[in-house]
Amino acid sequence: MEFSKLTVILPVYNEFDYIITTLDKIKNNKLKFNLEIEIIVINDFSNDGTEEQLKIFKEENRTFNMQYFNHKRNLGKGAAIRTGLKHATGEIILIQDADLEYDPIEYNKLLNPIITGVADVVYGSRFKGSGPQRALFFWHYLGNKVLTLLSNIFSNLNLTDMETCYKVFKNDIIKSLDLRENRFGFEPEVTAKISKIEKIRIYEVGIAYYGRDYSDGKKINWKDGISAIWCIFRYNLFD
Repeated sequence: MEFSKLTVILPVYNEFDYIITTLDKIKNNKLKFNLEIEIIVINDFSNDGTEEQLKIFKEENRTFNMQYFNHKRNLGKGAAIRTGLKHATGEIILIQDADLEYDPIEYNKLLNPIITGVADVVYGSRFKGSGPQRALFFWHYLGNKVLTLLSNIFSNLNLTDMETCYKVFKNDIIKSLDLRENRFGFEPEVTAKISKIEKIRIYEVGIAYYGRDYSDGKKINWKDGISAIWCIFRYNLFD
């Protein structure tokens, strides 16, 4: 299969301090493989000035292939990703957070297994490889490990980081799924559903992780962990 375009889906909610830097990093990223890049930004009803920042960036970078959509109320990451998928035209689709915990410099590493024809889906693992990893939040780390273990038990995968932001899909794979979760339940839901696709080839690559704390604007919390457990059971066993 020939690949000519990468679509980056970027959900954004209250990231005034980070969004311009994130967009600049994506824009200036040197992609290999002769890939064109399009970015689809979904502003999930930010109320901190993020929307104004996005408008300024779009005005100052008119030649950059960026589509921009606004939600009329805050719906969550999963809902924003679904909005992005409706408009994605690349043969490969990559999910990017707007908070710089994940660096777009990793794109070539993430894309390589798909471009070379060995993978249909690639997860970027924070717990695999030798990249820089900020030491932060033991209980958050443990929660990620427990959720990944539960997901693996029911999906029969051997992932090391189910909750990672960096997930890369062939377009036809991700668009074939009936995704429903609005918030962070997207992660266990999409993992459960791809695991059920016959002969799916899922790979992991190690990535760096520049974690931030709640004073920096981190949003996921223990309630999302409880929701993730429910999603693991629901989408692996009952859906």
